[in-house]
Amino acid sequence: MRVAGVFIKGIGVHLPEQVSVEAAVEQGHYPAEELELHELGGAAVAGSTPAPEMALWAAKQAFERAGHHPEDVELLLYADSWHQGPDGWQPPYYLQRHLVGGDLLAVEIRQGCNGMFAALELGASYLALGDEPRSALLVAADNFGTPLIDRWRMGPGFVAGDAASAVLLTTVPSFARLLAVCSAAVPEAEQMHRGDEPLFPPGPTIGRPLDFTARNADFRRSALADRTGTASLIRIHQQTLMVVERTLAEAGIEIGDVTRVAYMNYSREIVEQRCMAALGLAMSRSTWEFGRSVGHLGASDQVVSLDHLLSTRQVRPGDHVLMLGVGPGVTISCAVVEIREAAPWTPPHS
Repeated sequence: MRVAGVFIKGIGVHLPEQVSVEAAVEQGHYPAEELELHELGGAAVAGSTPAPEMALWAAKQAFERAGHHPEDVELLLYADSWHQGPDGWQPPYYLQRHLVGGDLLAVEIRQGCNGMFAALELGASYLALGDEPRSALLVAADNFGTPLIDRWRMGPGFVAGDAASAVLLTTVPSFARLLAVCSAAVPEAEQMHRGDEPLFPPGPTIGRPLDFTARNADFRRSALADRTGTASLIRIHQQTLMVVERTLAEAGIEIGDVTRVAYMNYSREIVEQRCMAALGLAMSRSTWEFGRSVGHLGASDQVVSLDHLLSTRQVRPGDHVLMLGVGPGVTISCAVVEIREAAPWTPPHS
């Protein structure tokens, strides 16, 4: 989707302290043989801090950085990929109670790791409906430290980190502009994140843990025995390239105009092969070096990496950041952000 007249006014992040993989190995949580294989550095661990509380902190930071009043937003989109609190309870209303008030539409987005991309697309579409200045708050938060997840062995080539992120979208020109955001699906590969597990009863109700490594192995066994399954793996790669190509075209730029790429916080091998090499870009343009230290942050990977690029002045006015993600579905999502000026909260150049 080509985005017209939508800007990023503020970004907020709550990133807990990181636990190194070496410490995880010493405690028997992370396999020692995978240290060299995946080159991961660690994971942000929130302890007992609830995900909605982290979301509230990130949102407050976004408003403070932007100098924007919380009660002025017209839409709240809350993305998550793991349980937020008691079943039957909706987390967006926690932020409404403690921050933005009740006079706006608030919606929870359950699209896994690509939830923030869905929020960007929905938020930009909502803001485009009127001519007057408008704003929307997008948040994502997850704490994976529960008994039904082993963050250090959650999936092949990544460890799970806890974090929250917030993006304040506005129709008033600001330091960064959202140029385009696009998504596509490979539904024939939906078993990749389901494995051979039954659809009913739901896993949490019977204490069944989430293990993407086992589910992925189930899917690959099925794929080897079924040409359709093998074809779906190829299709994921093809759709990734197609979504990036379409997003770049909608943004009006070419791949050579991309300054940095924020992908998912996975192993070096995965980031290089599935993303950077596939796009014909050097690993030095990726955010892998930062991402390897905090873990896969659910729906927050790309926004937290964008905040890191801005806060450390690794991007300048005129630069373009491409954000790319893959989530259950299988969905592939991409967005392009143009940096128009230094973020107002970043320190000046020395």
